[in-house]
Amino acid sequence: MSSLTPRVREIVAVGAMAIVVWLIGAAATNAQSKPVAADASASSVETSRTQHPLDPLSGEEIRSAVATVRKERKLPPSMRFVTVTVKEPPKDAVLHPQSAVKVPREAFLILLDNATGKGYEAVVDLRGAKVVRYEPLPNGVQPPIMLDEFAECEEAIKRSPEFRSALKKRGVEALDRVMVDAWSAGHYGNEPAEDRGKRLSRALCWVRSEPGDNGYARPVEGIVAVVDLNRKEVLRVEDYGVVPLPPEAGNWARAYVKTTRDGLKPLEVTQKDGASFAVDGHEVRWQKWAFRVGFNPREGLVLHTVGYDGRPVVYRASIAEMIVPYADPSEASYRKNAFDLGEYGVGMMANSLELGCDCLGTIRYFDAHLSDAQGRVVTIKNAICLHEEDAGMLWKHTDWRTNQSETRRSRRLAVSMVATVGNYDYGFYWYFYQDGTIQMEVKLTGIMNTTALRPGNPSRHGTEVAPRLNAPYHQHFFNARLDMAVDGEANSVHEVNVTALPPGPENPHGNAFVADATPLRSESAAQRNTNALSSRFWRIVNNGHKNALGRAVAYRLCPGESVLPLAQPGAAVLQRAGFLTRNLWVTPFAAAERFPTGDYPNQNPGGDGLPKWTKADRDIEDTDVVLWYTFGQSHVPRIEDWPVMPVSSVGFALKPDGFFDRNPALDIPPP
Repeated sequence: MSSLTPRVREIVAVGAMAIVVWLIGAAATNAQSKPVAADASASSVETSRTQHPLDPLSGEEIRSAVATVRKERKLPPSMRFVTVTVKEPPKDAVLHPQSAVKVPREAFLILLDNATGKGYEAVVDLRGAKVVRYEPLPNGVQPPIMLDEFAECEEAIKRSPEFRSALKKRGVEALDRVMVDAWSAGHYGNEPAEDRGKRLSRALCWVRSEPGDNGYARPVEGIVAVVDLNRKEVLRVEDYGVVPLPPEAGNWARAYVKTTRDGLKPLEVTQKDGASFAVDGHEVRWQKWAFRVGFNPREGLVLHTVGYDGRPVVYRASIAEMIVPYADPSEASYRKNAFDLGEYGVGMMANSLELGCDCLGTIRYFDAHLSDAQGRVVTIKNAICLHEEDAGMLWKHTDWRTNQSETRRSRRLAVSMVATVGNYDYGFYWYFYQDGTIQMEVKLTGIMNTTALRPGNPSRHGTEVAPRLNAPYHQHFFNARLDMAVDGEANSVHEVNVTALPPGPENPHGNAFVADATPLRSESAAQRNTNALSSRFWRIVNNGHKNALGRAVAYRLCPGESVLPLAQPGAAVLQRAGFLTRNLWVTPFAAAERFPTGDYPNQNPGGDGLPKWTKADRDIEDTDVVLWYTFGQSHVPRIEDWPVMPVSSVGFALKPDGFFDRNPALDIPPP
């Protein structure tokens, strides 16, 4: 969850078209894939020679959008810029451009007036420098929390005499050592009357023993500061009883680790002839793959127009929501249900990646341009990393009769970003393989959220990872929005289950099993869960395109580790994030349906997003479909996860399933 990260401090310090063909064929790709120069081991991409309508906004475009809205709407000083991002053009305009129609280049803005508490949406025509839409948000709708508000929340809390008094009861007097996590107040149906209609944070705090100390080792237990973020003042401090601070430090930084292990010899990754990919602006071409790299404040890394050998596979892919519900039912903790994308935005918390640490090899970086709350441009250098990796064996066979043996090594292209969301760090990796596979992996690391234990009182809802320091049980959920385009836009989805046949004429020897495919014809039929016992997967097919055997071409969604929520059906988190009850949802494409919890989950009572849209039970056969796949894990912490957690990975894969006529990686040259 969120705290005053280095990115927040940086932002506060700062100030708180021609349409290209969807894809190119293999010959053209190979002809144009010039290797990156050997000395370009860590270069950064700023702008393309020809701007594509799906490209993220440049810094200059952000400035122009902000200036245009300010001028036309005569904005008061109390108006703040929550989001400034590209408004993606209509899909039809990208895929089927008409020379007579110019594709718009627009910016989408969310604004908040601190004086009135009112939010607004705006769209700016960047070419014409004019506002084409400006509308107030409905009453009660809260925009996401801005990074500037993290610092403002902490400052307001430290000014509060009531908060200082609560700290003093716990023996804490050094305010400069106190760190505050500004959790969204969420919505739980039991809010007091004084909270209604306000923009709130229910903040938790920890204390460092020295400036460089890991504060999460010492939770200041039992204090919740309720803050009005618009007025920047503490409404009240809830005190649920004094618990002594845990006694031990939990430091992990190199200054505290005095000895390191011996015997680790250098392992060098070199590409003396450069990398095998080619980058033109935000378009990437590698080994028959071609796609566009996007970025926005909410989702962070986005992939557009993904295709292999000139054939489209996915129009748009992103992680559209990330939710972390905690298991502790205590008064101070039961509201810990972080909607990290919808309430904050992982793009805003992206790291500047470093060569040799976050990425290894011959690297190409992409910068990200964002806006702070005052509308000033903030640039995250090296926000996205692009590089090649050796991925072990691709295929192999030894014929013992002829003594013929051949192996091909697998190489993959990695596109990644890392976001620090308070205590946790999340790495988002999209991998492209030479056999047509796409893999999505989230790497979880960082520091666990912590609470303090009373002496002699173990927790039922967490693991004691250090003396009297508790790491609560929790779950991590990620929702991938996959706007599929398998050989075109007319796709259907089939569920495949591998099951044993009952004894009888079809199974006389008891060994028979089958893989049965069931078409999912409507939205209600396509609300499905994973099933490891039946090796369940889903096939995205294009009935209008056949392979050499006369079958519909397809891609397969292969689940990895996945869980379902352990919260009870009536729990507030499931009212607000009803999509968690299913691992898979399928909807027909609708441009306005972007996020599984709806556009504005912050302090929202729930009901928006996938549960609302799918009530229409629309047809999903032979149409433009979007798959929403939810995956994650239940984290029962280990002592070994403290003080910093070794990486834990979770994800899924998209694999060709009849998309090709045979193994497409036969043409990989031998090592």
